[in-house]
Amino acid sequence: MSTTGGSNPEYVIARVRARRSALFGDEEYRKLVRMGPAEIARFMEESEYETEVNALGSRFSGVDLIEYALNQNLAKQFNDILDWADGRLYDLIARYLRKFDAWNVKTIIRGIYSGASREEVESDLIRAGEFDDRLFSRLLDAGEMEEVVSILSGTIFGDGLAAAYEEYEEVGVLVPLENAVDRAFYEQLLEGLVVGEEAKQYREFLEAEIDFRNARNALRIARSGADLDPVDYFIEGGTLFRASELASLATSPDELVSKIRDSRYGDRLSTALSDLEEADSLIGFERALDAALLEYADTLGYVFPLSVTPIVSYILAKEREVDNIRAIARGREAGLDPDAIEEELVIL
Repeated sequence: MSTTGGSNPEYVIARVRARRSALFGDEEYRKLVRMGPAEIARFMEESEYETEVNALGSRFSGVDLIEYALNQNLAKQFNDILDWADGRLYDLIARYLRKFDAWNVKTIIRGIYSGASREEVESDLIRAGEFDDRLFSRLLDAGEMEEVVSILSGTIFGDGLAAAYEEYEEVGVLVPLENAVDRAFYEQLLEGLVVGEEAKQYREFLEAEIDFRNARNALRIARSGADLDPVDYFIEGGTLFRASELASLATSPDELVSKIRDSRYGDRLSTALSDLEEADSLIGFERALDAALLEYADTLGYVFPLSVTPIVSYILAKEREVDNIRAIARGREAGLDPDAIEEELVIL
């Protein structure tokens, strides 16, 4: 890796496409949903997850082994991409991978909110961002939400979390804190981004991710029952929604989907739009949004094959694979039947 010199998209995209071809497909998922956790771990041992399952197998078993192996493999995959990338391409990928710092902060505050154990929270962390082990250790040792906010004071999330903490204390739901994390991530992601030819599709993808994030957040707030205005949690940087219209759209999913269909996204989405229209629950809608963003990134990657978007598309696809395997393992452990689990998966 080098942050100086020219980018090397051809080389990185070729390596990423080889990795993408190894992702699980429909056939593997159909097998996994009929397995127990131990069988799933053995199946993973014969796949790209072999190294992690073997390394962790003496310390963990069942769903714990699966989750630790998934997260370690995810971090390895993304660190490999950074090792391959040079110049401007490295910078663009590194910026985007800070999303896992945001993921980890939200995982930790959710753990404190729900009273989860240190081990439960740690198994969900994905060490693919910029946080180091010392910071993770301090955050995992924190027993109170205020302590987490204090520990993060020197990071990009510090100011936003400190400002949101008082509101969190008033309303008693996590929306203010989680929104502060998302806002900080997208603000730093877009800050100083010079949109030349190399970053044009990158910017377009980020705008789509912010638009879909705003749609997801507004729906969550509308259905949470909390006395919160979606306008207050609007994230700047997208192109589809105005803050003032999001509150009304959040109460009418049909209108929200129509807005997406009539936008530039409609021209590049097919299956995912149908899934959005048919979603009959918040979870179903969120999964359809995930699928729509993945399809949109795929389309950008096909149209602009030497841009950064094929790499971003792989990152999203790998995330979805890990989410799917985790959902299968947890579902089987909880005794869910295969059909119910398949409804939880995001597959394109």
